[in-house]
Amino acid sequence: MRLLLITCAWFLILLTACAPVGPDYQPPQSNMPAAFTTMQETEAQHVSGDNRTRWWGLFSDTLLIQLVDQALAANQDLRIAESRIKAARARYLMTEAATDPSLATAGLYSQSQRSDTTGSSSNTGNQDLFQAGFDADWELDIFGGQRRSMEAAAATLSASEENRRDVLISLEAEVARNYFELRGSQRRLATARNNLIAQERTLASVEGRYSLGLVSKLEVAQTQTQKSLLAATIPALEKKIAGSTGQLALLLNMQLAEIAPLLSTSTTPPELPLYLPAGLPSDLLRRRPDIRRAERQLAAATADIGVATADLFPRFSLSGLIGLQSSSLSDLVSSGSRFWSYGPSFNLPLFNRQKLKAAVTITEAQREEVLAGYEKAVLSALIETESTLILFAREQETRGSLASAVQTGRQAVQLNEGLYSSGLTDLSDVLSSQRTQYQAEDQLIQSEQQLALSSIALYKALGGGWEIAELTTNTTPANGQEHKKTQQPDKRP
Repeated sequence: MRLLLITCAWFLILLTACAPVGPDYQPPQSNMPAAFTTMQETEAQHVSGDNRTRWWGLFSDTLLIQLVDQALAANQDLRIAESRIKAARARYLMTEAATDPSLATAGLYSQSQRSDTTGSSSNTGNQDLFQAGFDADWELDIFGGQRRSMEAAAATLSASEENRRDVLISLEAEVARNYFELRGSQRRLATARNNLIAQERTLASVEGRYSLGLVSKLEVAQTQTQKSLLAATIPALEKKIAGSTGQLALLLNMQLAEIAPLLSTSTTPPELPLYLPAGLPSDLLRRRPDIRRAERQLAAATADIGVATADLFPRFSLSGLIGLQSSSLSDLVSSGSRFWSYGPSFNLPLFNRQKLKAAVTITEAQREEVLAGYEKAVLSALIETESTLILFAREQETRGSLASAVQTGRQAVQLNEGLYSSGLTDLSDVLSSQRTQYQAEDQLIQSEQQLALSSIALYKALGGGWEIAELTTNTTPANGQEHKKTQQPDKRP
């Protein structure tokens, strides 16, 4: 009999090596284009494989570097994501531990008294029972339900890690975006104030000419109106500065009183990159955390099908019990008090199979949902990257035109002011040229700000940073124009 039990045990152990039920996970195949439509293959060769490059160092702004480092150390969203990783890792360890045999020890003391009316005169009165021992149980994973559970837990843990990386990338991008919006608003505010001073000088000149009877009251009113309209733009810019400051304080987990002094003084404009090395579209699959997270979620959903399928099959277990039992504490450790038992068991669901089959159907439908989400994430990544590249290229053209407009606008203002002083032109020409100059300067600042934001958007769209190094001559920049350039040094901190 003992030999038969041992043989059965070994047979059940060998069965645990069987392939688990349910589909084996296969990474989805995505049809990626060979290259982005707005980039050249020569440019794609200069992308660093390190997706954690400190890309914000390319702007050569020491304060931006300081702010990003502070955010990485103190941001609450990042702490939340890290806590979720800890929970997912603990769940994986719990799932892994469930596959091991369980061993427990227990002790028992009880006192009982049988009824005198049971018809038996033996064993009446109080009875004591002392018991101590060990019991063990091991569920044999014959059909792979536990192995599929471990696959699902491991994939969920990886998805949590990718979620943290997604939060990290978004945090870095948000700090940089709010910082450049703040700096852009500060530059626009400084430009507005400088132009307001110029408008005040013009108004003083017109009022002086009016006092001499050289101009009419209409010209004074026109100058005053233009000055007031320009002054009205200042509060809106100050409101934008306050909003960006508040967002940075939230991202860095700082009080406004702490961060405001750091940001109160505007700095020189950031160095804008001429190139946006996007790399190959296929790189998105290994770089973007949302795609990687969706792929891991798909792996977990596939494993869940196996978990649900395994519930349709019998569950086999090996259990054993050994211990000491006696009615007297003094005899508990004697050899005659020993007892033991062991043997296999199984459990087969019979009357709830429809429910279990429905659970399998649910997991299959959930996998299809996750697969559709993965495919959507890949498509969204391609469109987002293409759109960012196009935006950057077009904005470079806009910036070039605005830079020329600023230069010619300043010349027009000087010429009109000189002609007006000589009485050779009307005041309306002076006011019009001043207004045009201010608009061109303001739009140029916004265009440079948009170029910086496009660089940040591309970093986020690619799922990581990049490194611009050793660009060869005649490399095609993002605006599609040939540009002679030798080695570009790495500006990372």
